[in-house]
Amino acid sequence: MKILSRYVLKEVTVNVLLIMLALIAMFSFFDLIQELDSLGKANYGLSRAALFVLLSAPGHVYDVMPVAVLVGCMMSLGQFARYSELIVLRVSGVSLINISVLLLKVGLVFTMLTFLVGELITPFSEKMAQRMRIKATDSVVAQDFRSGLWVKDGNNFVNVEEVLPDATLLNIHVYEFDKNFKLLTTSNAKSGQFKEDYWQLKEVSKTFFEHDAIHVNQSAEARWQSLIRPELLNVLLVLPERMSAWNLYSYIDHLTINKQKTTRYEVALWAKLIYPLASLVMVILALPFGFIQQRAAGVSTKVFVGIMLGVMYQILNRVFVHLGLLNDWPPLFSAITPTILFLMAGVAMLYYVERK
Repeated sequence: MKILSRYVLKEVTVNVLLIMLALIAMFSFFDLIQELDSLGKANYGLSRAALFVLLSAPGHVYDVMPVAVLVGCMMSLGQFARYSELIVLRVSGVSLINISVLLLKVGLVFTMLTFLVGELITPFSEKMAQRMRIKATDSVVAQDFRSGLWVKDGNNFVNVEEVLPDATLLNIHVYEFDKNFKLLTTSNAKSGQFKEDYWQLKEVSKTFFEHDAIHVNQSAEARWQSLIRPELLNVLLVLPERMSAWNLYSYIDHLTINKQKTTRYEVALWAKLIYPLASLVMVILALPFGFIQQRAAGVSTKVFVGIMLGVMYQILNRVFVHLGLLNDWPPLFSAITPTILFLMAGVAMLYYVERK
């Protein structure tokens, strides 16, 4: 049984890795083509474009992992069926449950790998890629509106016209209100850099609105205590789906304190926790295809079906996220429904194969 286990695990793992490399190469090629439009902007040359594509690769690893597991398992099972190895296994007393357990071990390894890539590598590489690209093309990090970025900070409303890749803020405007939202002061600063637990502002002009007068103070430098931290600005560099679960939780907490809507980030957080389990679900979904029409369907057909199912899973994930945001569905429901649907389909087909 140990020899059998090693053989099956080796074949499935190799096929999954080959499919993953092929998918990553394809997506990286598309990324490189897309980056060609930006070549020549400031210092953004071919070498920097290639580096950007390389740093974006871990994000593709995270995206294609479940699809690679599905296609790799279907490819392996198709090869086993083609050479009648599955029939020999079943006749030798190896049950469908035993085969399922073997493949689920592979799925568990790739589940852990997906989680580690999504938590430790992708957020860092995506942030590095975006910072490098923005710095090379002389762009700014983000502008939600033409007037720049707007952030609610307690009773204050902060407007930052530009955010540089090193988290330096340019042209900062802070509007301070009391509990009744009466304007108390406005502050304007040329730039700001974060120092330990405060922002160091330069060329500051602060206007005080009192009952019957307006006072203006000018200063070369000033300290600004704020809940805003450079880590929170990472959301401008990295999409919520690419952020780590901890950073998502911290940003959700920040938005909650400021009584802002958190649905999109809650959906992303739940998806971050659930998505790695998709590799296990894909193993269950792939199992029936090793026994259904073993000789009628070739390996290439099963690979094509696997790719289509993987694409359908990714589409369903995106659709449910957007529907959840539009209809204000519970974040957990939006994140888990596609995985549950595919799990039910896999279990139903396994039951059909076992009964047959």
